[in-house]
Amino acid sequence: MKNKTLPYLTGRFFDGISSGLFMMALPWLMLKSPPEAVAFELGTFVALVALSCTALSFLLTPIFSTVIDRHSRKQLLVLVQIVQATTAGVVLVSFSLGVDSLWLLALAQLIFWVTSNLAWTANNAFTQENYRPEEYASISGKQEIILQGTTLGAGALGIVLLEVWSIIEFSAFAALASALSTISYMITPYQQQLRTSTRHSFTSQMIESKAIITGNPRFYAYLMLSAISYPVLTYLGKLVPVWFAQQGISGQWLAGYSMSFGLGALLTGLVVTRLLGMLSLPKTMLYAMAFSTVMVMGMSGAPHPAFILGFAFLFGLSNALNRIARTNWMHVTIKIEQRGRADGALQLFATFVQSSSYVIIALLSHYGVTQYGFAVAAATMLFAVVLMKWLTRAANYNEQELVNTAA
Repeated sequence: MKNKTLPYLTGRFFDGISSGLFMMALPWLMLKSPPEAVAFELGTFVALVALSCTALSFLLTPIFSTVIDRHSRKQLLVLVQIVQATTAGVVLVSFSLGVDSLWLLALAQLIFWVTSNLAWTANNAFTQENYRPEEYASISGKQEIILQGTTLGAGALGIVLLEVWSIIEFSAFAALASALSTISYMITPYQQQLRTSTRHSFTSQMIESKAIITGNPRFYAYLMLSAISYPVLTYLGKLVPVWFAQQGISGQWLAGYSMSFGLGALLTGLVVTRLLGMLSLPKTMLYAMAFSTVMVMGMSGAPHPAFILGFAFLFGLSNALNRIARTNWMHVTIKIEQRGRADGALQLFATFVQSSSYVIIALLSHYGVTQYGFAVAAATMLFAVVLMKWLTRAANYNEQELVNTAA
């Protein structure tokens, strides 16, 4: 396991720090562009770019999911890094030659956004394929440490570098890191079990995605309800800054919120192997979701930002545990040749909920009742937990019955 894990995690590290820092820098640098760079307000332009990225990712998810189930997952990971390194390189050369273009920055953000989503799903499928079931818990903990470490690292670097570096330095760093990630993935040993599909057409496999979900609706409903934790996370990531700003709370508290969540998730990565051995994976998902619900409820009634940071730390811990348990349960139940499309279905659902949550924040802010946003998140998670509990009860608490035909 060690021989294949070190280069693989090295690739994930450079991938995370590259895309994390570059994706953080691009919107900021676009906002600092001359106002005459586009025909409308820069804030509106950045928001429209983000909306375009989300919409395109949503539309491409069924296609990418099918591609993952037809081709080598390792080759896809390498391809993503080559595309990102090339994109950063084009930005570097263009701005070095004085060809400054706001639209080029927007295109770079779109490419990094879309390819990062492809890489996330491909990584899940790659892990299932390249590791044995008894190794899943251990590699998941290491992946979580890398994920949170690069997220925290990119955030810390961003605080220092956003006011110092120009797009030239950021793009050079992204190109170099993506190139190192490419090399790391290329030298990672790969025990390919999925062979390129020639018996079925691409279109037929993409259409088959619906049959995969409807063939076991109870199992996928349980997974989707568990996956609601991600839209809630991104929802809180947008809600907390708005709430803090309206209350006149310092930006240091906002930075503390992100750090607290990340540290909680990082702690999960350190102890997840032991945690996953205490209960079955479905029960771990249910209890982690219930604990997360209580933490969000705590945020809704927190009398001081310090309490929100404390609840965010614990929410980060339980949210990561729920996600890792869900991923590992999918590893051991879903067929390797269907994993990409299964993850794609969850991603479509999560993206839809995520987009709806942003509308809720806009409405709450418009009517001046942002403080109720935490209660909305808590109620949503409570509803999901109740339905998850109902699904297990409907299966007579038999987890094999809950899975049904998934395996």
